[in-house]
Amino acid sequence: MSRTGVNRVLLGVVGAVLLVAGVLVLAGGLDLYRRLGADPPDWWPLTSPDQPVVSGRSRTRWVAQAWWWPTVIAGLAVLVVATAWWLVVQLRRSGPTTVAVPTPGVPGLRLRLRARALEEAVETGTVALPEVERVGVRLVRGPRHPRLRAAVRMTPGGDPDALAQHFETGPRTGARASLGLPELPADLRIRVVAARPEVTGRQRGRRKHPRVV
Repeated sequence: MSRTGVNRVLLGVVGAVLLVAGVLVLAGGLDLYRRLGADPPDWWPLTSPDQPVVSGRSRTRWVAQAWWWPTVIAGLAVLVVATAWWLVVQLRRSGPTTVAVPTPGVPGLRLRLRARALEEAVETGTVALPEVERVGVRLVRGPRHPRLRAAVRMTPGGDPDALAQHFETGPRTGARASLGLPELPADLRIRVVAARPEVTGRQRGRRKHPRVV
């Protein structure tokens, strides 16, 4: 599963748990169990507005035990470490940082190209195409070869088919030839900006006056 899929699953699980807990707290705080004649879960302590979420007995149940505080501290430490690890994973680049470049004329020489340099080259070649307003390119890991992901925003009235052909024969072919790869898969997302209606001087100067009743 990809990192995006893992994030969605984790966020979905956390959101579902928080939603269920929030509904149970709200039901207990508004005394809905008594008003609606519903039975709360056996493990849920908050069943009326007069009850705290965690009772005094539950708070002091294991305080006198020798294992209680070491367990609490260890659990919080694991939570902090796991949260920090998740944050580092989110900030880390998902794709390769460098790409190997073949050197057929010089045996034994290993040459690597920064992934960001390749991305900037593809972006420069794409933004120079007609009717392209903005472009972003990322190099990600594929099953066998690196993969390009490009998001292009076109000006109003742009031709996506022509842009796709230009991208295929221009920036993508150049990047594949530079890397010496037999193929370089690419995902191209094209967005065409809608044209804004022209505003005449009469419409620009027209103002709405408050209606007096």
